[in-house]
Amino acid sequence: MKNYNYIARDQAGIRRQGLTQAVTANDVLGWLRDQNLTPVCVTELEPARAKAAGPSRRKRVKSADLAAVCWQLTTMIEGGISITGAIETIADEIDNLTLRDACRQIVHDVRRGESLSDSAAKHPRVFNKLACCMLLAGETGGALPTTLRKLAEYYDERDKLAKKVKGAMAYPIFVLTFVLLIVVFIMTFIIPRFRVIFSQIGSDLPVFTKAFMAFYDGVKANALYLIGCVFLLVVFSVLFGKTEPGRRFFSRLVLRIPLIGKIIAQAFVAMFCRTMATLLGAGVSILDNFDILSDMTHNHVIRSAVLRTREHVLGGSNVSLGMAAAGFFPNMVVKMMQVGEESGSLAQVLERTADYYERKVDATITTVMGLLEPLMIVSVGGIVLVVVLALYLPIFSISNVAK
Repeated sequence: MKNYNYIARDQAGIRRQGLTQAVTANDVLGWLRDQNLTPVCVTELEPARAKAAGPSRRKRVKSADLAAVCWQLTTMIEGGISITGAIETIADEIDNLTLRDACRQIVHDVRRGESLSDSAAKHPRVFNKLACCMLLAGETGGALPTTLRKLAEYYDERDKLAKKVKGAMAYPIFVLTFVLLIVVFIMTFIIPRFRVIFSQIGSDLPVFTKAFMAFYDGVKANALYLIGCVFLLVVFSVLFGKTEPGRRFFSRLVLRIPLIGKIIAQAFVAMFCRTMATLLGAGVSILDNFDILSDMTHNHVIRSAVLRTREHVLGGSNVSLGMAAAGFFPNMVVKMMQVGEESGSLAQVLERTADYYERKVDATITTVMGLLEPLMIVSVGGIVLVVVLALYLPIFSISNVAK
């Protein structure tokens, strides 16, 4: 719905002015006549955010944005508002223009007679296969509000997990960047000043200081070559990563990084279980589950494991046996999958498994943070100690000679 400012006159000719919400200006005019008022002027109000500083155009739509839309749709549809009216009302309040444009186009398509799932499928950058399959299942089963609620809960959980993993990935990058900046600062501003002092002293420098200054001179003399090598290495890595062997190599490399690889693998297992549980609860078939799940990771190793599992299921095998044969999934997940298949409560079992692995991700991230904090302190302290010893040993030696 949109906001309208109206001016009208009552039967006594007294001027009335106020605000109301309606889908169109004609609805406001009809409402005013129902109130025995004569409309004078009806003006649509611009959203406050547009007046202040226009909305940001973010090409990428986040899980938190989709979760908010699903929660609002659920509430409004359960309240008796039509699907088109609900989406149109929500679209007016969305800051992300990509998502807003997609919602408005969906409203247009639905009013032309298309289904909600088909309309959403026209915007794959906003609504992925999972969302479209969930919407289709909700429309087919006549339980769209329930499906939207499950989808909103799923997006909320995925957003929380993604933030945890990104936080764990960002900390090592911050540590390395911080250490690098310290080294650059010392080599650019501190060491050159001490070199001037050493040249004025003119006495023989300690062995440790000589070795340190030789290292500094070597790095300074070859700085351009080192920067060029790093640049070429980055370019080669990017180009190689776009090839099939490169994707396989870097996918394996990432999963073998101590602790970090473990976090990535556990996070995917948690997302795998949560996604499958959500889709199964909405009535989506197992094979469609694996089609969706294979598109939810860019890691070649993990994606290959999902596709191999799908091939085993397609060949008539149980899901648990296919996952065991894929060689990626932990034994606990395979066992839980087997229990769910045998008991006929696969969605519920997968929900519990997802909760368990999300807790494991939390525990692993806590461990990583606990190790990285002292590691950063030791690294920075070690660098400072080496520099201080190298630069102050000659001064200590001169003071001893003077004594």
